[in-house]
Amino acid sequence: MAARFRGFLPVVVDVETGGFDPERHALLEIAAVPLDLDGEGMLVLGRTVHTHVEAFPGAELDPKSLEITGIDPTHPFRDAKPEKDALDLMFAPIRAEVRRHGCQRAILVGHNAHFDISVLNATIRRTGHRRSPFHPFSVFDTVSLAGLAYGQTVLSRAVQAAGLPWNGDEAHSAIYDAERTAELFCTIHNRWRSLERAAAQAPAVRAG
Repeated sequence: MAARFRGFLPVVVDVETGGFDPERHALLEIAAVPLDLDGEGMLVLGRTVHTHVEAFPGAELDPKSLEITGIDPTHPFRDAKPEKDALDLMFAPIRAEVRRHGCQRAILVGHNAHFDISVLNATIRRTGHRRSPFHPFSVFDTVSLAGLAYGQTVLSRAVQAAGLPWNGDEAHSAIYDAERTAELFCTIHNRWRSLERAAAQAPAVRAG
């Protein structure tokens, strides 16, 4: 893995928030899927890490965003954690996977990944967290990759164009969206690797 991605471990992240401004709107849910390699060197999903998050003091919550995500920040069964505790819970297993693969850092993979990294970075700044495993600005974005591979940039359409199942009733959950994004990234990567291998094994064409 370290050789494949120049010392980075791809970790798919999805966040659900109370709006689109990472400085003003609350982070409410986060899920991450570290990627792994199977015996044939193909990318596969690792174990998902997930938590709900308490809105930070003074955070704004846009009712339209809550309607989309279906999150009730006051629900007693959310088991939401303060931001610092949530980051500790998320980062510890990711750091362990980075070490296991001999990588230097994790690199965030996401659909519209710059939004996810901006929310993550804003949360890190608010909490003063000093042990983030992620590169602070480099990302892999499945919007661009799916646009190139399938001509689709909307997650649901890209997933289905890749031949993967999609359930609209489960969408906008951090776990569901992170795992579907991870499957999409793995599918694009693995098909590219298969094409590379096939090209390398094909006999050279002699000029006539």
